[in-house]
Amino acid sequence: MGVDIVTCEIPAGSVLNPDMIQSADFHDSYRAPLSCNELGIVDIFIAVFGHKPLWIKLLFLARNAAASCAGLETPTLAEIMRPEIKTHYNIGDKIGPWPIFALDRDKIVAGRNNRHMDFRLSVHREVDDGGASVTVSTICTVHNIYGTLYLHLIKPFHRYGVQLLMSKAVAANRL
Repeated sequence: MGVDIVTCEIPAGSVLNPDMIQSADFHDSYRAPLSCNELGIVDIFIAVFGHKPLWIKLLFLARNAAASCAGLETPTLAEIMRPEIKTHYNIGDKIGPWPIFALDRDKIVAGRNNRHMDFRLSVHREVDDGGASVTVSTICTVHNIYGTLYLHLIKPFHRYGVQLLMSKAVAANRL
């Protein structure tokens, strides 16, 4: 992975509050430098998650096929292959395949609730004496054995995929 991506704690100012994080069955967080300070939080989200390689999209489609057989809500083919990019977003809108749960100038949280597992994906911009950075954090809470099995299977792909997407966004000067 790129040297610019570091594993870190979920930011203290995150919408993902400490109780939510502590009760989660899984959480991770990665930070990257942000050199494009003029970007809005939605632009940052899209810079990372709006540029998935085809092989990641195909993995999402395979996962969705299996999940829909289990009766879970899944994104559409278009949401995976050609996500709509709007000029303005509100809480409740979808960004890519995920509904937005929280949105302000420096933070966006999207995710999904399903009967087996809930997850939240947080993108958080911070500016301090060391410069600007973006932190991508994920938390998952499972509700049953199917959620536990799914989480166990997806964790390695998730960790690799998030770091890869962030690294590619930094390398392409999208962040």
